[in-house]
Amino acid sequence: MGSSLLVSKFRSGLVLLAVACVAMTMSACAGKTRPKLAYEERPVEALYNTGYERLQQHRWTDAVDYFQEVERQHPYSDWARRSILMQIYAYYQNNNYAEAIAAADRFIQLFPGNPSAAYAFYMKAVCNFEQITDVGRDQGYATAALAGLRDVARRYPGTPYAQDAAVKIDMVNDQLAGKEMNIGRYYQRANQPLAALNRYKAVIANPDFQRTSHTPEALYRLVEVNLQLGLKDEATRNGAVLGYNYPGSAWYAEAYALLTENGHTPDKAPEGKRQGWLHRLIPG
Repeated sequence: MGSSLLVSKFRSGLVLLAVACVAMTMSACAGKTRPKLAYEERPVEALYNTGYERLQQHRWTDAVDYFQEVERQHPYSDWARRSILMQIYAYYQNNNYAEAIAAADRFIQLFPGNPSAAYAFYMKAVCNFEQITDVGRDQGYATAALAGLRDVARRYPGTPYAQDAAVKIDMVNDQLAGKEMNIGRYYQRANQPLAALNRYKAVIANPDFQRTSHTPEALYRLVEVNLQLGLKDEATRNGAVLGYNYPGSAWYAEAYALLTENGHTPDKAPEGKRQGWLHRLIPG
């Protein structure tokens, strides 16, 4: 994944999972009548089933209206609980992420011990995940998504939600590492090597970022910046670590050429000593 990662919109099967289960357990045939939404009280089954029909028709706003009416007329009931889940789904499908998150929060507050709370926690994280922007912009959504995804993985280990959260956590870490690299390159171009150095070190010092696609470039940039600062031993050590861990990468080839051009050659990787490279780079 490149440093300019833009997380694309998607509709995961997991998003549909809980909604499908709710629909199967609660939906009953509404017959040929399709009652129009009104404020007078009406049978809860009619309201709910009409809302579900609107979901099937992708009429997301209309569906929300009916499910909200179920919740209003029958608060704290099983119908209301399932209607909140349906609202989360309808808001999400309509790209109304703030409203989907608010509905998820309401479900969690009202039914914290319900098994479907896993879906609410997951959807909160997914809504933030899908709003992540490119690395050149603020990464508030990425930070919120990471916190939410980690919460899902912690609360519901072994579930499909946790498994999908683990995949997305890696993607968000790659995004956040890309943000650090983007800032570092900006400082480097602005001839602020110390500021750039700190950003590149942040990438290789963070255990979550070390597994991202940005680590080889971060090591190469450290070679560049340290040579610029006249710290040739540090530059050589960075180059050696790059060679130890990414011997076939284009970044190591560039670092090797840059170091030899300046009269230095990275050490060869000692056999059996590829582990713990971070300690060789940053003692302590």
